[in-house]
Amino acid sequence: MTWTVLHTPGDYKRALARLDHLAEQAPLPHSNEGRELELLGYLIQDFEDREWVQPDLDPIDAISVRMEQLHLNVADLLDVFGDRGTASKVLNRQRSLSLAMIRGLSERLTLPVDLLIRPTAPRSNKLAVAEPRATYRKRRKR
Repeated sequence: MTWTVLHTPGDYKRALARLDHLAEQAPLPHSNEGRELELLGYLIQDFEDREWVQPDLDPIDAISVRMEQLHLNVADLLDVFGDRGTASKVLNRQRSLSLAMIRGLSERLTLPVDLLIRPTAPRSNKLAVAEPRATYRKRRKR
C-alpha cells in the first residue's frame, strides 16, 4: 500500500495496525519495511497533532504521567534534575524547571519542549492548615 497523509479515523486505524505489524518484525532501518515504519510514525504523529487538541496540560502533571508510563522514578532522572532535593522541589511545584531541565526532560521523556515551558499550576493544598506562628517573649531578668 502507498501511504499518504492520514485524513480520516479509518486511515489512522489502518496505519496503526500496519505500524504494529511492522514493529513486531523489527525491520532493518534502510529496508523497505524500515522506511515504511518510519513514514507511518510521522504520518500517525501528524494526524494526532491535527486531530487531537491537547488541553492546557500542566508540565509537572505531564512529567509525572510520562514517568509513570515509562516506569521511571526520580532516581532515574537525577542526571536531568541534578539531585533529589531539586527533583522533589520541581515535582512538588516549589521550584521552576530550568532550561537545562526542560531540554533533558524533553529528550528523556519524549515530551514537547513547548509543553514543558508552560507555566506550572500552583500547588493546590486544600487540606493543609496554616500552623500558628510561634511567639517568643523576652525573658525578664530576676
